[in-house]
Amino acid sequence: MKTFHSIFMVVVMCGGYGTPLASAADGEAIRVILVGDSTMATRTGYGDALCNLFEANVTCINLAKGGRSSGSYRAEGSWERVLQLLFAREPFANTYVLIQFGHNDQPGKPGRSTDLATEFPVNLARYVVDVKGNGAVPVLVTPLTRRIFRNNVLQNDLKPWANATRDVAAAHSTPLLDLNTKSAAVIVAMGSPAADTLAEAPPPTRATISTTPAAEVPKVASTVEAQGKFDYTHLGAKGASLFARMVANEFAQAVPSIAKRIKPDTSGK
Repeated sequence: MKTFHSIFMVVVMCGGYGTPLASAADGEAIRVILVGDSTMATRTGYGDALCNLFEANVTCINLAKGGRSSGSYRAEGSWERVLQLLFAREPFANTYVLIQFGHNDQPGKPGRSTDLATEFPVNLARYVVDVKGNGAVPVLVTPLTRRIFRNNVLQNDLKPWANATRDVAAAHSTPLLDLNTKSAAVIVAMGSPAADTLAEAPPPTRATISTTPAAEVPKVASTVEAQGKFDYTHLGAKGASLFARMVANEFAQAVPSIAKRIKPDTSGK
């Protein structure tokens, strides 16, 4: 990778990446790159569904990976792939890089956790600076909420990481998609049973009342008993569709020029 870095530094020193790209005209090709964790990644997140919402003249590349944090994504070399793509600008008039971390930055995850005060915001800021330095547009996304309820109250344990993301966006004059706030509001409105249907696998069923003698009734775990095993974080097709449209709408509001590149919502909802 030394050759890439040498070329990269020469271009930066010559001023080739110092000026942000202008807004692309209607017919020009643009590119969107997704960077994040499993809630954005293929199969487990909304990223692919989001890519499908863009018009044909938008190239959308989902580079989100499961289990990655703001620290480990760079440390393992995944960010280097993004830089290589940004280095190759042609034939795109503009590139947007959507960046969402937080889930794996939380404590208790060896090799992934980052300190909320001293590491997480610094990591996000480095991504922003890298993207701008390569003439592209960084767009920070607050982490998708988990769908865990306790006593009918949503436990949005990612709110501190969302707040930190907002602060970085404000400090660096970077567009922000507040997915955490919007997704939490939708989940609260849906309620726990409906929110469970957004998961990868169907939710566990409650034991039904039976006239069979107790000794003959097989033991069935209730929803509460199985809560520790049920996935309240990742998304199935229904969840991916819901949050992809949410992110697309937020994107259009934060970067108005992208609105015409997003397919209209024909769901009628």
